[in-house]
Amino acid sequence: MKLYVVPAAPNPTKVMLYVAEREALGATMNIEQVRVNTLKGEQNAPEHLARNPFGAIPVLEFEDGRYLIESLSIIYHLEALFPEDTLQGTDLLEAALMRDMERVIELRLANPLGRYVHAVNSPLGLKPDPEEAAKIEAGLPRALDYVETLLADGRDLLAGHRVSVADCTLQSALQFARFGKVDVLGDHPGIRAWDDRYRARSAAQAVLKF
Repeated sequence: MKLYVVPAAPNPTKVMLYVAEREALGATMNIEQVRVNTLKGEQNAPEHLARNPFGAIPVLEFEDGRYLIESLSIIYHLEALFPEDTLQGTDLLEAALMRDMERVIELRLANPLGRYVHAVNSPLGLKPDPEEAAKIEAGLPRALDYVETLLADGRDLLAGHRVSVADCTLQSALQFARFGKVDVLGDHPGIRAWDDRYRARSAAQAVLKF
């Protein structure tokens, strides 16, 4: 299998962190990671558009020429393919709760934060949009409060004391914010402490660039 990625971008980083965490737990995935240079426009080259007609990254390529082009589809396929020590929980309810947490963080925090970075200081060179930035910023505290509440009981990681896909999702978003030199955490000491703990993990240090 080949995994097409670009460092610092949120969705590729999420999958890269997931793979690194699974390998740290002992999984042997044998996935070749191929970097796509978005600054040179390689995501729009014919060979990449043949993999993903939307030009997005990540993409997981199989030996038979088929592809997965959505980050969570990639992760959950790998969870099924390598079922030992997964990041989904130990029973059906725990798995549902962990997946629910990840979806809330992705939809309510990570996605808006990505748009906020582009509106304030886009790494792609997009024109700043103060009005859009203000609208997004106004909605971020509720999502940040949600995460802060999760961490209020002193847990090490978002789902407790074991790493989950939600950790990968949140860290990928925070790295993108650092890449864009944006700090929206405000008075959320629990998230800041979690961020320090997660970035100290061996998997994170192998993947994160910012």
